[in-house]
Order: sequence, then structure tokens, then C-alpha cells
Amino acid sequence: MRWVSLTALAPVAWGTNYFVTHEYLPAEHPLYGAALRALPAGLVLLALSRQRPRGAWWWRSAVLGLLNVSVFFVLVYVASQLLPTSVAATVMAVSPLTMMLIAWPLVSERPRATHLTGAAIGLAGVCLMLLTGAERVSVPGVLASLAAVLVSSFGHILAKRWSADTDVLASTAWQLTAGSLFLLPAAAVVEGPPPALSPSALLAFGYVTLVATALAFAAWFAGLRHLPAGTVGLIGLLNPVTGVLLGTVVAAEVLTFRQLCGLALVLAGVTLGRPVRAGRRGSGRPPARSTPDEDPDTRGNAADLRASRARRKSPTT
Repeated sequence: MRWVSLTALAPVAWGTNYFVTHEYLPAEHPLYGAALRALPAGLVLLALSRQRPRGAWWWRSAVLGLLNVSVFFVLVYVASQLLPTSVAATVMAVSPLTMMLIAWPLVSERPRATHLTGAAIGLAGVCLMLLTGAERVSVPGVLASLAAVLVSSFGHILAKRWSADTDVLASTAWQLTAGSLFLLPAAAVVEGPPPALSPSALLAFGYVTLVATALAFAAWFAGLRHLPAGTVGLIGLLNPVTGVLLGTVVAAEVLTFRQLCGLALVLAGVTLGRPVRAGRRGSGRPPARSTPDEDPDTRGNAADLRASRARRKSPTT
């Protein structure tokens, strides 16, 4: 449960990131926005870990940075521009199922029935909580959102497979730095000079960089290392839940009965995916071996055995 709590920091931070990005960051510069979000976060984690890539991690960092940072950040931005937040979050809610299916061949984690059930229940809860039938659905936006799910799921499972013997902060720093280095030249070519940032935008970038990127990705990859992929994917369902609760607190929105039912379903799905100790399931802990004095069925035989040994040692015998 300690690792579950740590991993939950990531989707909660990402849920608040939607609001901060929409309200305070320049919407017309997605490439610069992604690069300015990733590069400072990578440099901060590099300063904390004080490690640089070695051997295969030079190209692994490039691959993971391209998938988990460069392509994913841009696809999420495109989807958020073309789709309402509710529709985009609902499409992203299929990521637990995607992660389970990708983890099966890549890291040999066969999805458990409880994980699959939790993913189905959680997806139903997200749909009930966010979809009202009045949203405008854009086909390119849905395709971009689905592509973001596939890219991030594949990248996260690759990170889980490759990062077993590597420091979490170091590997996360390498991915963020490499991804931002891919984004900067593309932003300069496509969007021109960097945008001018107001003081509120600078503060927003500080939050997005330190909390929603550096802390969130480090917690997420730490959870992937210590928990099954199905459990981590279900924890990701807290992302849309955070968005709804943040709208209730900040924008004074009212939670409807339908949203409360959807919230309960999401939490039930996350609970189903929690790791279970082997001792509670009765399969991982070997049965206790009883001593002869504790077992009433063998107490008499043990007494006869001790008497026989005493007769053998006796000189009169």
C-alpha cells in the first residue's frame, strides 16, 4: 500500500495539470509548452541523481524519451484542443486495459481476473461520470487520444522492462531530458521564437515542471518497478477523478448523483487492482509445521519414541 500511495501521486498531479495548462499556459505553443515542461524537470532530477546514462541506456533514454515525453505530450495537447476534457479523459481511461495487454508479452505479467474486472468497472465509472451526451466528438481528436494511450502504454511497459537495475530518478531524468531535446528543435522550426511568458505563466510552469512532471513521473515509474502493470494502470484512473473534484472545488461545480455513482465505480475498480499479500490468499505462506508435543495425534507416538531411546542408552538394558 505504500507503493500504491506513492504511485497515486502521479495521476492526481496529472489531473491538476489539465486545469493549470488550460488556464495559465499559452495554448498556441504546444511544442514549446511540452519542451519547457520536460527540460527543467529532467535537469532537476539529473541534479538529484547525479548519474549519466551508460552503455545501452544512451539509446534506451532516447527511445523512452521519444515515446513517453515527446510524442505523448504532443498527442495529449492535440487531443485536448480537439476534444472536450470529458471525452479526452474517457478515451484515456482505456489505458489500464492497454497496459495489461502490452505487459503480457513484454514483461510476462499475465493480467489477473481482478485487474480486468477493475479496469472494466473503472472505465464504466469514468463514462458515467464524464459523458453526458452533449459533447462534440472529433474523429481526429479521438484518434490522437487513442494514439497517446498506445504510445504511453508501450513506453511505460518498456521502461518497466529496462529499468529493473537502474535508479528511478536517474532513468526518469534521462527520459525527460532526451524527450525535451527532441522537442526543442521541432518547436523552433514549427512555432518560431519562444513565447513571452507572464508572471502567472512562469508560476504555472514551475508547478507543471516540479509537481506534474518531475515528481509525478518519478512516482509513476517507481510504482511500475514495484507493482504489477495492471495495478499501476488502474491507479491511473484517479486522473479524471481528480479533474472532476478540482472542478468542484475551484470552479464551484456541483457533483450530481450520476457523477457520485461514477466516482464510486472508479474507486471500486482501483480497489480491485490493489496488490494482495500472499499470506492472505493462502498460497504464498507455507503451512506451519507442528511439533510432536503440539500435535495431539502424534503426542503418544513421540512419548513411545523417547522411551525407546532411553532404554537404548540405559546400561542395565
